[in-house]
Amino acid sequence: MAPTRLTKQFLAELSQRVRALYLEDMIPWVVGYSGGKDSTATLQLIWLSIRELPPGQRQKPIYVISTDTLVEQPIVAAWVNRSLDLMKQAAVAEGLPIHPNRLTPAVKKTFWVNLIGKGYPAPRRNFRWCTDRLKIEPSNRFIMNVVDEHREAIVVLGTRKAESQQRAANMEEHARKRMRDSLSPNAALPGSLVYTPIEDWSNDEVWFYLMQVHNPWGISNKDLMAMYRGASSDNECPLVVDTSTPTCGNSRFGCWVCTVVSADKSMEAMIQNDWEKGWMTPLLEFRNRLAPLNENGVLDDWTRRDFRRMNGKILLQQKGRNKGRPVHGPYTKAWRERWLRELLEVELEIQRNGPGEMRDLRLITDAELREIRRIWVEEKHEFDDALPRIYQEVTGRPYQYMDDIKTGPFGPAEWRLLQEITEGDPVFFQLQASMLDVEQRSRGIIGRKGLLDELEDLLEQAWYSDEDEAVAELRKRKARRGEDAPDDVDEEFPAEEGLEIE
Repeated sequence: MAPTRLTKQFLAELSQRVRALYLEDMIPWVVGYSGGKDSTATLQLIWLSIRELPPGQRQKPIYVISTDTLVEQPIVAAWVNRSLDLMKQAAVAEGLPIHPNRLTPAVKKTFWVNLIGKGYPAPRRNFRWCTDRLKIEPSNRFIMNVVDEHREAIVVLGTRKAESQQRAANMEEHARKRMRDSLSPNAALPGSLVYTPIEDWSNDEVWFYLMQVHNPWGISNKDLMAMYRGASSDNECPLVVDTSTPTCGNSRFGCWVCTVVSADKSMEAMIQNDWEKGWMTPLLEFRNRLAPLNENGVLDDWTRRDFRRMNGKILLQQKGRNKGRPVHGPYTKAWRERWLRELLEVELEIQRNGPGEMRDLRLITDAELREIRRIWVEEKHEFDDALPRIYQEVTGRPYQYMDDIKTGPFGPAEWRLLQEITEGDPVFFQLQASMLDVEQRSRGIIGRKGLLDELEDLLEQAWYSDEDEAVAELRKRKARRGEDAPDDVDEEFPAEEGLEIE
């Protein structure tokens, strides 16, 4: 039975409230759009309401923002990009002050630059490093730019109380703090207020509205419903402005590579329920390799990671059954190279075997590849410069940005020679490679400033031959200082983020 609350009169009165709020001031609106049902219903309501105003009263800009993490589910990413293009055309044709914007994270903050470049381990519940970089920062940066220009902004979200008890509780708390009718303060973004026009709608009411009311920018709401069919979850990924928002890993409207959840049930369902989606199998298999689970169902990639932290220090677990065991840090060079190779292979496979709209699919951008190469060569001192070789071996094409980096006199041949000289000692080998590279890059009087300090830091990270010796020596040092003495802190790779094995 169709919901009886969403009558013509109900929608007309709600649209009138939208218009009244719009005309109340000159504070611009920023509407979050993910392409899912809730954000589509919200934007559709705003669009149709403002369209009823005389052209002379449509003075206040309405910015539509959609955050592309660059690891979005490919089908959804294509859907959202097409929707934004249609919005731009329709807004111009109808004379509406609606301005769609596709937001992306800064290249240094992207998923692959952090995981493959820096070696950050796959995200998990207590090390969810991806959310802030990929979602919060791009949207907040846009909103704050609007605030800087206009002094204030009203953020319009499609969040609903019916989504979860936690969401309902949060929205009720915000409602109690409302300074104006329908507007709640946004603690995460000073200078902005939050408006949630469909906050009391049920799931059925959202779909009823979308099926009964024609989409104004020309996308098919029936096709949207088809995208949801067969999914294990009917959730979507809302505009994320703080870390309290739950992961979207079980949703069609989340990241295809999400490892915060134990399994990507949505992608599994899409492949199982629709044979035409079989081309996505390599994505699912890659995601599962990235997030191996131990016998307790916990993500366990311990052996793939360096036993030293990002800053080269040793940090021991402070609690749990593995107390006293080093908290492993970034992925090793071998695993970073393996992830790059496999990712490029999956990209190539989908380009060859996927549907027509996926023939130009890029799972990793040229800008990301260039930044990863820079990190490997300049920050990690890997002068064998493996990325161009891996790229050509997988794609069959030469890497086209060789001039980005001056690699110096050392290369793959010297790298292999150094491996032979150090006789399989990985710590000693890394120390020698790093010191050679640092010294070479410091040629000249200006370049040698701080050279001794940098070399001293490298030596401090290699006063042991392996993990066992490092742990034994660290325990001796702690005993001399007192058992309660704190370990060294890695600000980029915090101690409390990495205790996934309990």
